[in-house]
Amino acid sequence: MTTTTPVTAENILARYAADIAFVAEEQPATTIEDFIDQLQTVAERLDSAGIQGAEDLETAATYLTDAAGNTDDTKRTALLGRATKLLAYADDVVGEYRLMV
Repeated sequence: MTTTTPVTAENILARYAADIAFVAEEQPATTIEDFIDQLQTVAERLDSAGIQGAEDLETAATYLTDAAGNTDDTKRTALLGRATKLLAYADDVVGEYRLMV
């Protein structure tokens, strides 16, 4: 039987904060609000650099914003799941950015 780790804001931060912070040129976010701000900055930078996938990060930031303000556990979990799917390729787009700088 396989178990899956629940999608939480903390798990998202643990997984993606360092890479996103690299592009944002800031310290890794410690709150979901800071992470959302960094995602928006990173989406703009990647878009300006012509890296595909920037729009997914911007959309992920929107889902995370909606999740942060949602008190319904089911809806929050669904929004966090959508954001996680969009962040799945964050490593790739950050890697491409690293090669450019």
